[in-house]
Amino acid sequence: RNVPLRVYTSIPSCVPATSPKFETTGGNIDVEDVREALQWDRTVALGEVMDYPSVLRGEEEIHAMIRETLGSGKVVEGHAPDLSEEELNAYIGTGVSSCHESTRKEEGLEKLRLGMCLMIREGFASIKNLSELIRVVTEENVDTSRICLVTDDRHPEDIINEGHMDHVVRRAIEEGVDPIEAIQMSTINTATHFKVDQVVGGIAPGRFADMVILEDLDMISVSEVIADGRIVASNGEFIGKFGSYKYPEDAKRSVKLSRKLDRHDFTVQAEQKRDTAKVRVMGVDESSPITENLTEELPIDDGSLQTSVDRDLAKVAVVERHKKTGNIGLGFVTGFGFEEGATATTIAHDSHNLLIVGMDEGDMAVAANKLAEVGGGVVTVREGEILRFLKLPIGGLMSDQPLERTREKMSKLSKSWDELGCKMDFPFPTIVLLALPVLPKLRITDKGLVDTVSFEKIDLLID
Repeated sequence: RNVPLRVYTSIPSCVPATSPKFETTGGNIDVEDVREALQWDRTVALGEVMDYPSVLRGEEEIHAMIRETLGSGKVVEGHAPDLSEEELNAYIGTGVSSCHESTRKEEGLEKLRLGMCLMIREGFASIKNLSELIRVVTEENVDTSRICLVTDDRHPEDIINEGHMDHVVRRAIEEGVDPIEAIQMSTINTATHFKVDQVVGGIAPGRFADMVILEDLDMISVSEVIADGRIVASNGEFIGKFGSYKYPEDAKRSVKLSRKLDRHDFTVQAEQKRDTAKVRVMGVDESSPITENLTEELPIDDGSLQTSVDRDLAKVAVVERHKKTGNIGLGFVTGFGFEEGATATTIAHDSHNLLIVGMDEGDMAVAANKLAEVGGGVVTVREGEILRFLKLPIGGLMSDQPLERTREKMSKLSKSWDELGCKMDFPFPTIVLLALPVLPKLRITDKGLVDTVSFEKIDLLID
């Protein structure tokens, strides 16, 4: 409330994102919490219902949250990637009103026809879906009143180099959407969906005076930003005022490990009598958030499975960091192209445990211990030495430094991934989704591998 920005809240529906049997989280939001939060000023929705298997199974907890939300006159946000026709109809039938996870034109069109609000996403790296989904508008000539333009995640580099919502609107115009229609999809349509169009989303009597002045309609060149009737930005410079805020100390002590880690914590044991072992491997692609569930034959050396530069096989680990359980999930991943070293992050959607990818177990331990020492962030390590490091002291997720400084450090981190041999342009968005067990097809948590198609825990080693 101390910034010139009107923020509305969607209450998380999936904390944890799935069942506790799949992962350990730092907290829990239940029906009673949702009921209370729905009474807060500026709460507009139940946040994306990612655990669609529980919805489809009819589990009471998630259905109770949906009923509470609908009963309060607010909307229920969705998360429904590639559901079958029968599953999608059942999911929507519970009251879920939107989805931002569509990746194909046909999928988006189906959701629109079934009454959903289609949220067309242009975020970072692998979650840029606008060029495909906007074809629903440019080719099918649909009514766009139930389409919203959204970002999902955006990183400092993206915001500085491209912009935020202004960038998404520009992209829609570039793909052939009329500028007025593109602006509607990012303003009045969104406000209407969340039932706040009586106060925001348009310029009219009785609405808050939140608006932008444009120099060029096609390029969405913003010359001035007006918030609550006051000019707060002009010609790209912020001229408003921020109030100070002191973050609670417990928010800065969020990385809680049961002990210091060493290389043996990242060793995957196998039968000594064999030369190789068949294992499940996560396959990643920078252009897609979906991982593949692959099978590879890995060499065994001194009783443990080894990484391979030639075959692009790195280790991936998730260390529980909230409750000192000591849980460590171990696996293998292909697609990054790392040749040496390790990288670690405490941003690891959605439970944000400590996630490490590396070619060397010792470097993986150094990376994990560094983040535990400083309270979270992102780090790269080679031969036991820290290459680059970005501290994220607020929950292990957020910086307390200005955007430009954070971008500068993130840029240096990106170069260090190149030094470790990574073949992706920017691997971070792919790394942080490895532990999200509501995205297809294979994910890893502190409790091991999860087949997110069948929603079952599975073994790393295949008999």
